[in-house]
Amino acid sequence: MDTSSNDALLAPEEHVLSTLERDGSRRWLWPKLAMGTWWKRRRVVAYVLMVVFVVIPHLRIGGKPVVLLDFVSRQLTLLGKTFYPTDTLILALFILTVFVTIVLVTAIAGRAWCGWACPQTVYMEFLFRPIDRFFEGTVGKGGRPRGGIPGFWWVARILVYLILCMFLAHTFLAYFVGTDTLARWVRSSPLEHPSAFVVMAGTTLAMMFDFLYFREQMCLIACPYGRFQSVMLDEQSKIVGYDPVRGEPRRKGKRTEVEPAGDCVDCNQCVVVCPTGIDIRKGLQMECINCTQCIDACDSVMAKVGLPPGLIRYSSQDELARKPKKLFRARTIAYPIILLAVSTGFFFAVMSKVGFDARLLRGKGAPFSISNAGMVGNSFKLRLVNRTDSDQVYTISVAQPEGVTLEVIQKELLSLPSGGNVLVPLSVEFAPTITRGVGNRPATLKVADDSDHETEIEFKLLGPR
Repeated sequence: MDTSSNDALLAPEEHVLSTLERDGSRRWLWPKLAMGTWWKRRRVVAYVLMVVFVVIPHLRIGGKPVVLLDFVSRQLTLLGKTFYPTDTLILALFILTVFVTIVLVTAIAGRAWCGWACPQTVYMEFLFRPIDRFFEGTVGKGGRPRGGIPGFWWVARILVYLILCMFLAHTFLAYFVGTDTLARWVRSSPLEHPSAFVVMAGTTLAMMFDFLYFREQMCLIACPYGRFQSVMLDEQSKIVGYDPVRGEPRRKGKRTEVEPAGDCVDCNQCVVVCPTGIDIRKGLQMECINCTQCIDACDSVMAKVGLPPGLIRYSSQDELARKPKKLFRARTIAYPIILLAVSTGFFFAVMSKVGFDARLLRGKGAPFSISNAGMVGNSFKLRLVNRTDSDQVYTISVAQPEGVTLEVIQKELLSLPSGGNVLVPLSVEFAPTITRGVGNRPATLKVADDSDHETEIEFKLLGPR
């Protein structure tokens, strides 16, 4: 059976995915570096973000980390304030604020996150690709590495990757355990903290796999953000786009009046510099991360041939189609209103947060008991969580009704350190006349701490009818 003809029939006319050859094998991308104006701006932003990522775990506000996600203690510290699982409203409003902010930025500035701030882009293009070019060089002025480099250079490159990935993995771990704990672990044996060591080693290996092998496929295959852009973008959103009205028809060489042509000289430089391997001239594509490398490459060529820059530029789909620009759009009006509402709710929720959490739980067993003296007793357990930054001593009393006696079984439990939580056994006694006729009576428990924070808990006294 002749399979060559079948293969020809099945072969696509062009790349289905920029990292796949037509036969389905991996197409390795070695983008050429265009060191233009936009690249220099992105380099400054990238280096600042790298420094910020490393420095943030070491910063303190009021003695607390700026950011700490402590899963073991189930605490989130943000800008010096600690939040607990019971702060569900605050956490939900915070997540909504971040989400709406991302949607708003995308609607206005397009995929600015992907090209300017995403860790995958920042570290791949401004840390690991430069390492590749240093150890392996490039062919001519392109991006493809030279062949036949000495083996020790290849080993040295892998070792540099390993050291950097281990450093980044330790920094990543510091966001979850804190720098003090991390420093203590680094100086001790991994056997003393095997779980954390496994996390660090796993993160290192994942980074090695990503930056050594997976690379741009993270943006094209694994990351869902590119697929969301069709929902988040509209025709007025900023994109990196090619101007077909000005550029077409493409033609190499000089322009003449006899054979008019567009400004695009079909040099293909916008393709060879693209880190995701696409041709920007085909229009808006999911693979485009708005890295601006094609802008720098095209502007350089336009300068050489004496044409104005901007054939590829930051624009919008409507602008490229020569449609009028809209000053106000539904998304840019609705999203800021939603963001203002959500962020305002988050601010007031944080400001109104009390210094402790108190929840009253009814004790197990019989709903009430009657003593030899004829008094009715109810048992409870009070869950206390100290949310302040200092130790606190709590006082508990029954605000109403009158005639109810409160007894704290273990008074020493009312002293709580910062972040501490405890279950305090309580019992109340009252005359049976309080519940006579209905079997229950509304009551109020008042809880206060040393910092003048107080709260009232409504509950019911149960007794004989």
